[in-house]
Parts: sequence; C-alpha cells; structure tokens
Amino acid sequence: MKLKDKNIVVTGASSGMGRDIVELFVQEGANVIAVARRKERLDALVDSLKDAAGKVIAFRGDVSLREDNESMIDKCVEEFGSLDILVNNAGVMDDMGPIGDVEDERYDHVMKINVYGVMSAMRKAVNTFLKQGNGGNIINVASIGGIRTVAGAVYCASKAAVISMSKNTAHMYWPDNVRCNVIAPGGIETEIATSMGDINPKGYARLKPSMDSSPPMGTGKQIATVALFLASEDSSYVNGDVLVVDGGMIAN
Repeated sequence: MKLKDKNIVVTGASSGMGRDIVELFVQEGANVIAVARRKERLDALVDSLKDAAGKVIAFRGDVSLREDNESMIDKCVEEFGSLDILVNNAGVMDDMGPIGDVEDERYDHVMKINVYGVMSAMRKAVNTFLKQGNGGNIINVASIGGIRTVAGAVYCASKAAVISMSKNTAHMYWPDNVRCNVIAPGGIETEIATSMGDINPKGYARLKPSMDSSPPMGTGKQIATVALFLASEDSSYVNGDVLVVDGGMIAN
C-alpha cells in the first residue's frame, strides 16, 4: 500500500474526482478527512469504505470560509495525530463568459472558492507542516483552463492563480521539505457543470469549436491515479510541477 498510515485532507470529496481520490487513497491505507458541503453524501462515502485498509471521516465544510479550512486540518491532527497531505480539489465553474460580461457576483463566487479556498487551506497546511517539523505535501487540482482558454475569463483566471500559488509555494518551502504540485485536468466526467448556471452564449459560441474537437471525457478515477502518484513516494522528487491530464486536448 502506497499511503499506509498517511493522514490526508481531501476537499470536494462528496462526488466526482474528490470522491474517487478518497476511495483510492483509503484503499491504499491512508486516513482521510473527507470534506464537502453535502454531509449525506459524505456519510454514504464513509459507509462504503468501512472495510477499506485506511479510515475516512466525514467533515461538513465550505472551503470559501477560513474557519472551515482551518478546522478541517485541525480535525485531521486531532483524529489522526498529524497532517501529511492536503488535496485541494473543491472548485466551481463560471458561465463561460468573456471579460466584458463578467458580473461581480460571479467573480466573487468563483474566486472565493477556487482561489481563496485553496490559499486559505494551503496557509493552514504549511504552518501545520512547519510546526510538525517533518515536511508535507500539497496537491492542488487546477485545470487546463489555467493554461489555455477552455472556459470563461473568471474560471481561467482562478485556475491560473492556483498554478501560480502552487509554484510559489514549492519554491518557498522546499528547504522545509514541503512539496506542492498541481493536477490540471481536461474534460472530466464530474458534476462541476451544475455550478455554471445559465451559460453565456457569446462565450459558448467562441469555445464550442475547440470543445467539439476535444478527446472523449476522462474519468475521476483517471485523476485519482495521478493524485496517488503525487501523494506517494513515487513522486518524491517532483515539486512545483503541473501534471496535465487531458487526453491530449491541449497538445495540438
């Protein structure tokens, strides 16, 4: 087992990529605090993994709130004795809108979850790692939208910010044995599209040709295996990197 006795926090854990990451990590021996807003789904996840090699505890939390980001990490230390790995997976989409159509409410909503949530959890995790004194590992789930225009202006900006923060963190804290890497998925079968609301027609029209020529959608399990690589000792010399997992979508 690649994660035996590792203590991990995973956000956005109630569905999609987050759920698949939790399932794989627990099967690999990890103890996981599974964080999401939908407690009933978390409880079902916990029940489904009751016979797995590791242990999972449900934590109802909203990553847009500082107190929840800090409490979920405190919970990990309280229940398992330490924090070894943080996986920031929670995120939302915008409406594919171009900059001229961005509304403040949409901007605030996306940035609060996709950027502030990641920053807030990273801040708490890094300070916890430093206090523990034995390093740590952060895995941030961004998007190819942080590299190439595959969504609206706000979403792409939020994921570019995650990539930039991650690289900065890797550079600043490698002397403290803290690693920070990014997974940049392409089109993955998840429920994130439900966060889009009414799609901006101009933005959609501009993006549709590239979507039509994209590879088939990937699965959360394919992202989970990449997360396992980054969480394990297999990636011990990988730091500040962005692993694109998109089936070749941005290769052309």
